[in-house]
Amino acid sequence: MNYDSIPPLNAAAVLKRYGLRADKSLGQNFLQERGALEKIVAAAEIQTDDCVLEIGPGLGSLTRYLAASARQVTAVELDSRLLPPLKAIFAPHSNVRIVQGDILELPVAALADRENYIVAANIPYNITSAIIRHLLESQPKPRRIVLTIQKEVAERICAKPGDLSLLALSVQVYGAPSLRAKIPAGAFFPIPNVDSAVLRIDIYPQPLIPNERLGAFFKLIKAGFSQKRKTLRNSLSSGLHIQTQAAEDLLNQANVNPMRRAETLSIEEWRTLTEIFK
Repeated sequence: MNYDSIPPLNAAAVLKRYGLRADKSLGQNFLQERGALEKIVAAAEIQTDDCVLEIGPGLGSLTRYLAASARQVTAVELDSRLLPPLKAIFAPHSNVRIVQGDILELPVAALADRENYIVAANIPYNITSAIIRHLLESQPKPRRIVLTIQKEVAERICAKPGDLSLLALSVQVYGAPSLRAKIPAGAFFPIPNVDSAVLRIDIYPQPLIPNERLGAFFKLIKAGFSQKRKTLRNSLSSGLHIQTQAAEDLLNQANVNPMRRAETLSIEEWRTLTEIFK
């Protein structure tokens, strides 16, 4: 896809034209560098018949690239102040729908009209975990999620056994995450204090843990990570409110050394624990 016809966006100039300022409380950092925007779209692998859900279009910098690639783009913007510039920019685009609202409070089914849609977005750092979980637990589910988020958080989500976290497991049970690009802070306006990365999550047809056991799985991993510096025997005992011996028996049945720590377990070992746990 050739994006040469898309003019560069000067976020500072657009904000000034509409008498606006970036809202720090909403985590507004507008991505405007062409190379970074093209990397996001490349990671999304959008086909001409695809429907794309964008969260936080801001001033529409990424939206323009998505609209050039997809059949339909639904862009959900929380900040009502940004609606006038967004509507002005996309008035000529019949395949872009601007929705004002909070993505965490809107049912995804009202935004994505069919299965296998794609999510592509530059999201506020402070609600990264909440947005990812909302999307992964929604119906219908996307087939792919591509997000620009804080680089350290993206790296944590992609971690391997030995360095897993509650966040990593909460994502990896639903899909395979991968780092697709790094984006320097200077690609944004205003410039944030940290660098970003493009995270892609390819969603599994079914979670690695059966749906009927997901509740038990999340209960277990939250207990396991509730006291990270303690052994699993102690953290599960405390987090599940069971006797230490009961926690040790559970781990032994799953062939997991009770003296290990939560971050060392693979998702397969957590699955075995979940199957045994009642």
